[in-house]
Amino acid sequence: MKAFRYSILVTIACVIAAYYWGLQTPAGGMAAVFLVIILGVMEVSLSFDNAVVNASVLKEMDAKWQQIFLTVGILIAVFGMRLVFPIVIVAIASGQGMGEVASMALQQPEQYAKYLEESHIGISAFGGMFLLLVFLYFMLNSEKELHWLGAIEERLSRLGKLDAIEVMVALVVLFLLQAFLPLEPAERLSLLVAGVGGVILYVAVSSLDSLFENEEEGEAMVETAKRSGIAGFLYLEVLDASFSFDGVIGAFAITRDVVIIMLGLAIGAMFVRSLTVYLVNKGTLDEYVFLEHGAHWAIGALAGIMLASIVFHIPEVITGLIGVAFIVFALISSVRYKRKHADGVGEGV
Repeated sequence: MKAFRYSILVTIACVIAAYYWGLQTPAGGMAAVFLVIILGVMEVSLSFDNAVVNASVLKEMDAKWQQIFLTVGILIAVFGMRLVFPIVIVAIASGQGMGEVASMALQQPEQYAKYLEESHIGISAFGGMFLLLVFLYFMLNSEKELHWLGAIEERLSRLGKLDAIEVMVALVVLFLLQAFLPLEPAERLSLLVAGVGGVILYVAVSSLDSLFENEEEGEAMVETAKRSGIAGFLYLEVLDASFSFDGVIGAFAITRDVVIIMLGLAIGAMFVRSLTVYLVNKGTLDEYVFLEHGAHWAIGALAGIMLASIVFHIPEVITGLIGVAFIVFALISSVRYKRKHADGVGEGV
């Protein structure tokens, strides 16, 4: 429980804050508490696969960067991505100032939600393309030796021998979407620009480590440690941002109260952080070898859902259940693999 103590404290604080905030509304304090808990559970269910992928990166970091991820990182996740960033999006979409939009969010939540919904195409394209690249980079890795879904992952891994194949596939998907989806010309442009932005950001973040390369072998170990910390931290924050897009917009289907949304998503974000550290400390990814595979398949599914949501409404419960299903299936496969491997039987499901 040590990894979750801060999450529990944050949950208690958010529930108390929600109760007193609810007393100022017609719904009342207990209704506000109920909504906050529902939003927290929704955020965790949508981001459980995020925690697994986070753990695969975080386990390579030292204790200092893990602590930064839990402190500075959580502030960025809660206040930056789940409060400030939506306000920035609405400010750009509406042409208003940040202060005006913040006031709108508190006093005219319906109008605020409308502006945010109108930005849905760009948000989904940006986040969807970034997550698609996260999925493709893992699946198209030619050096990956362990395959969960047997022949499927083996064939995908072979394709990884082609240079920049994941970027090529992602761009082809993006161009097909903007060409064939039933959108207005302005919406197509928004889709294309935001999607390319997601691709550029992924390439930039994943290539950040090259800034710290050093030709002198004696300094290589120091620079590698520095690289894994800075590059890994930024990668995790961008990944979390991509996951948070869907959760923020989906939260408005439950309530229009921005304060309640922030408190609920803060609980979820904190538990995802704690779950990440728990997985690292317990060595869960080493023990359950297909868990990371299942998480990436879940991320691939989420990327597809985000891109499909540009024209179709997909309930958040479906998104959450698909992610959990992949994780559970991967967990079961890992247990089976562990037993078979002990007896010298082959790999895969």
